Amino acid sequence: MHMLKFFTAGSVDDGKSTLIGRLLYDTGSILADQLEALQQSNRKNDDGSIDLAILTDGLRAEREQGITIDVAYKYFQTSKRKFIIADTPGHIQYTRNMVTGASTANLAIILIDARNGIVEQTIRHSYLVSMLGVKNVVICVNKMDMIGFSETAFNEIKSAYQVLASSLLLHDVTFIPVSALKGDNIVQRSAAMNWYAGPTLIDFLETVAVEDTAHSKYARMPVQWVIRPQTEELHDYRGYAGRILSGSFAINDPVTVLPSGFTSTIERIEIFDRQPQTAHAGMSVTLHLKDNIDISRGDVLVNSNALPQNSQLVEADLCWMDNRSMDDATTYLLQHNSKVTKCRIREILYKVDINTLEKKTEQEFKLNDIGRVVIKTAEALAYDLFNENKTNGSAILIDPRTHLTVAALMFRAVVE
Repeated sequence: MHMLKFFTAGSVDDGKSTLIGRLLYDTGSILADQLEALQQSNRKNDDGSIDLAILTDGLRAEREQGITIDVAYKYFQTSKRKFIIADTPGHIQYTRNMVTGASTANLAIILIDARNGIVEQTIRHSYLVSMLGVKNVVICVNKMDMIGFSETAFNEIKSAYQVLASSLLLHDVTFIPVSALKGDNIVQRSAAMNWYAGPTLIDFLETVAVEDTAHSKYARMPVQWVIRPQTEELHDYRGYAGRILSGSFAINDPVTVLPSGFTSTIERIEIFDRQPQTAHAGMSVTLHLKDNIDISRGDVLVNSNALPQNSQLVEADLCWMDNRSMDDATTYLLQHNSKVTKCRIREILYKVDINTLEKKTEQEFKLNDIGRVVIKTAEALAYDLFNENKTNGSAILIDPRTHLTVAALMFRAVVE
């Protein structure tokens, strides 16, 4: 059964948590003890019905304030597909949390309050979706019950968002009019909006095509461990263990080891006690090569027919996640898959005002700031560009003084 990972975004009080709660409730994905606790809760809607947002508000501050602060993950499945939902915060001060929750998503659900239309946070979240390379976007125009289920209002919001989507290069956008509070067009089709002929939200989620990284041409496996038992029984055993990020490897495939550039061919593939002919993205495997090559943890095995970049310079989008501002005089650690190397911020190209999308030439990055920088690493990185291969086109920055993750990186261009 295929897995779909998606996240919700939208302005504060647009109904993200309620929508997720409605999905879980109407698909019968709530356990008996959760349902009992929900019914006994003193949080009710104005009409006396259960406040379904409780299902995702895990922090005490979230329950007290009625807002989302941290990323909440929920799991459910239907007869057609499994789902992982990331309920991400909408407020600007939690941008780093949203970036974290959205980083592995296949699809984004952006909620728009039908009464307010497109607001600053809609623009900000759409920019983040574009920056993170999320291919599929669903615009849920929520609270349709509060505007009399107006088709005209829905079409006006749809037209306005299509202009924004075009400017951000968002191509696969689907619009669904919903009421998360009442359940219209979430799981059950709305009788009040018979003018809408498209799918319900759950119908769309069950059938939308998901990008298949297993069939990517970019076969990549960072080496996490070199296995050399050196016992009497396994005296000549030399295997390279890791998790395949993208693409697939097969016996007799030509491979290149980066950053060294040495080449060989795959002699054997091991997965526990099996020796399959092929292995694809998501599998943890041990690869054996026909030649004895000096390979260490952090090196990358790639298919020789589609080589990544191999450089110490990279232009990258950056989301700053630390309370302490960026210091371009500090030597940070860059972790790219299993490789960790020292690096410096060589140049700040611009910072984005994500409320207006204006690019500003500033020399300081603070918490939740987003922009583009040039980074120089101490060792060469074998990377792909983020828009071509997300799994091998991203990294994190670590402050060596505190060992905290201070930034998320998306590689955008090669610097000559």
